[in-house]
Order: sequence, then C-alpha cells, then structure tokens
Amino acid sequence: MKPSVTSATPTKTAEYISRLKKEYPDAHCELNYGSPFQLLIATILSAQCTDIRVNKVTDVLFLKYPEAQDLASAQLTEVEQIIKSTNFYRNKAKNIIECSRLLIEQYQGKVPPDMDKLIELPGVGRKTANVVLGNAFNIPAGVVVDTHVRRLSQRLGWTKKIEPEKIDIDLQGIVPKEDWVLVPHLLIFHGRRICKARTPACNSCFLFDICPRKKVSVHS
Repeated sequence: MKPSVTSATPTKTAEYISRLKKEYPDAHCELNYGSPFQLLIATILSAQCTDIRVNKVTDVLFLKYPEAQDLASAQLTEVEQIIKSTNFYRNKAKNIIECSRLLIEQYQGKVPPDMDKLIELPGVGRKTANVVLGNAFNIPAGVVVDTHVRRLSQRLGWTKKIEPEKIDIDLQGIVPKEDWVLVPHLLIFHGRRICKARTPACNSCFLFDICPRKKVSVHS
C-alpha cells in the first residue's frame, strides 16, 4: 500500500517531532504493566476504553492473575466481574483467557515478539500488536494509530486518510523509523493536553506557527 499524497515531508515532520519531544520529554505508554504479557492484556482491554479505566481494572486483575498461566486457568465469570467496567467486557474476558491459554500452549507462556504470531491471538489486531512490539520489545513494526493520533495527524496535514491502517502507512513514510514507537505517545500527550477534539487550544499551542490546522474550526 502506497502513502497518500499530502504536503507533509520527512523534513517538515522533523520540526513537529522536535518540538513535541522538547515539550513532552516524558511521553510514554500510559497503560500500567510489569511485563510483555501484562501489556498485551491491558492493550486488549483498552479497546473503546480509556487508559485510566483500564489501569484501575488491571490493578485488580494483575494482582490476582499476574502471569499467563494464572489467567489461562481463571473462571470466566470471575474475570468478567473484575473487568466489568470496561466496554464489551464479556467478549474481552473470553479473549484474554483464551489468549493466555494459547500463549501457554504455543509459546511457553511468553509473548512472541512477532507481528504475524501476535495477530493470530484472540483480541489482537495490528494496533495491539504494534503497541506490544514497540513498548515491550522496542520493535518498530508500525505507527500506532488511536483516536488522538488519527485526529492530530489529519490536523497537522500528515495524512488525508481516515482508516487507521492507511494512516499508519502514511506516517511510516514521513516519520523516521526510530521514532515510530515514540511519535504516537507524543501525539497522544499533545491531543490530551492542547489539541483536544472539540476545543483545541490553538492560541496557546507551541505548534501554531507551523500547523496548517486542517479540519479545525474552533480555536481557544
């Protein structure tokens, strides 16, 4: 799949990234985890759910089921009760238990650092796999595209696409590979603090002078 044609170039994008790094030197994955397995489970739970909510749930879940072998033998109803405050909790409970079972059966309970193997696990798509590969193994397999990354990459003129998979391709073409893991965190931090969905604080934004503000009609 080829990148879409936009005004963005690696040179122009480098200035955005440089400023974002300076403003958010502590940008990181805001899901709490203590191992690749825990990050995998937390990321599955994060679908259609905030990181804050997931962290509250996993504080309890990982205390009781810290490893794949623990969750693989868990009772479905008990897991459902723990993660009930997340959206689609019934389906997620089934997925994380079955995912844990497959990790035990196929990979000795370890999370495989491989895209093709990860996306074969229940509840795991390319986005989840990218999160795990990038943050647990420092493998830049792609650029994670969540709602913040999609919104900001469109506003900054980095992409014209809507589908996350296509946005990922576009960003790979203009973001240095060594920044593929970090850039989503930078955009998420900026999206939560300044470039919000409904009320972007454009007048106080440190990117204002270079941002084309695509699809932005509200400045505050």
